[in-house]
Amino acid sequence: MKKVVVAFFMLFISLQSISIEAQTTSKTESKSLEKPYNSEDNAQAKIDALIKQAKKEKKNIILQAGGNWCSWCLLFNDFIKTNKAVKVNLKKNFLYYHLNYSKENKNEAVFKKYAPEGDKLGYPFFIVLNVNGKVIKLQESGSLEQGKGYNEGKVLNFLNSVKYKP
Repeated sequence: MKKVVVAFFMLFISLQSISIEAQTTSKTESKSLEKPYNSEDNAQAKIDALIKQAKKEKKNIILQAGGNWCSWCLLFNDFIKTNKAVKVNLKKNFLYYHLNYSKENKNEAVFKKYAPEGDKLGYPFFIVLNVNGKVIKLQESGSLEQGKGYNEGKVLNFLNSVKYKP
């Protein structure tokens, strides 16, 4: 009888856990995420302007490669806007641009110039440019994930490893 009671109790706890996880997931999925990628941008002109600004402000540039079709891209954009520590670090140390890749505009010349091997990284991935517009790092995003989102510590470690150093 004790085994039956224990088994029933364990089943009850498991079902509660599943119910809570389902509620959390549906809240996350129902949240409307901003779509920051613009397929009509002249990406190279935007990057050129960022390079000029980066020289003045002594900041490196992060290009977040992806598209509005990519749920992980939208989640990362939401993460950098809602996680206070990451948001502060980005504002203080970087210029940021969402480099569009979509069927409407693949930005082939820009990707060829800055990330010829980027298509092997999955989306989103990050292209970090120094103040002169030279690529200093390509970063995949999978190692920054945690569960169905991103990990603050991992993202901050990435940012700190690529910020401008005089």
